Amino acid sequence: MNEHIILPEGSIEKQTNTLNLGPTHPATHGVFQNILELDGERILKSTSTIGYIHRAFEKIAERRPLYQITPLTDRLNYCSSPINNMGWHITCEKLLGVKTPKRVDYLRVIIMELARISDHLICNSIVGVDTGAFTGFLYVMQYRELIYEIYEEICGSRLTTTIGRIGGFERNFTPAAFQKLEKFLKEYPKVLKEFENLFTRNRIFMDRTIGCGPIGAEKALNYGFTGPNLRAAGVDYDVRVHTPYSSYEDFDFIIPVGTTGDCYDRFLVRNEEMWQSLSIIEQAYQKVQEFKGADAEVFHADAPAYYLPEKKDVYTKMEALIYHFKIVMGETAIPEGEVYSCVEGANGELGFYLISDGGRTPYRLHFRRPCFIYYQAFEELVKGGMLSDAIVTMSSLNLIAGEMDA
Repeated sequence: MNEHIILPEGSIEKQTNTLNLGPTHPATHGVFQNILELDGERILKSTSTIGYIHRAFEKIAERRPLYQITPLTDRLNYCSSPINNMGWHITCEKLLGVKTPKRVDYLRVIIMELARISDHLICNSIVGVDTGAFTGFLYVMQYRELIYEIYEEICGSRLTTTIGRIGGFERNFTPAAFQKLEKFLKEYPKVLKEFENLFTRNRIFMDRTIGCGPIGAEKALNYGFTGPNLRAAGVDYDVRVHTPYSSYEDFDFIIPVGTTGDCYDRFLVRNEEMWQSLSIIEQAYQKVQEFKGADAEVFHADAPAYYLPEKKDVYTKMEALIYHFKIVMGETAIPEGEVYSCVEGANGELGFYLISDGGRTPYRLHFRRPCFIYYQAFEELVKGGMLSDAIVTMSSLNLIAGEMDA
């Protein structure tokens, strides 16, 4: 569609073009639309639209018992679904008053940090693709597969994992899972270093990302930014440090921050966060190895009303059979209360606001999805830039459509 801009008398009439970027264009990284008004390739105005995959997560969750909500959380940011799962379980445990053992906390940390690496390597390699470099994407994607193999060994799933349960995990980690973890910890640092060498001082990549889609600290805070996008703007807010959960206070790591909040800083922050995640995983793995004897077999809390008993007990013990029936059929009432709990998702603060009226399902549940917040700023970030810059900005914000439509 063409539009005419009426200029003062004696001036030459200027014509602009309207371009629909999405909802089906592959450069949009998901099913959402941007209606761009262009002066040549310069963006004069952007109007964003979501809702193309609206799945009513929150309303569905209000008709489900707590454990059946876990698969819904997988489908928020599906690039790092285990973090979503753990965040939901931690919220439930806060309401239910369930205290998890240290070993469970450390195992969760390992899984969440693997998910963070998986998410960041996808985001940063796609930023590379959108600036014209495909090699880095193909290289690091092999190691996303290795992470998925670890998930598969633990829970049988790869992408949408539904990993873990309220109170812990559904089974203990196998020796094979730890072997795959050791392989990843041994091989990935070298690969990450080579990935950085491909991009960090690459003149073409720097020209495409430095100064592209910047946002200052004050404006980022006003929009409600969190996670790598906020830290790239110079604010060192990280839920793992600000409000520790899952025993994150037991680990030493730094919070990387940028200065300009542009695409290049977001890329650098995510790269450094992968190094920090590797360090956290190594620390957590060492702590897990320190558990001996019966302690090394602990993988869930003592919460029989909310944690499925083992099958052999269901077949032989009446109490286990009753708990199994009540949990599976959603017959267990949850305590009345109102809680908010959040975790440091790969994209930022992922929060769950849960209200219970004492029934068997949540009275009200709201997901705080970081991508929904970032997308509100997209119009401002791309205004005045080039059309090609809009694609790179979208990549570096790591916008996941599943987090926008809830």
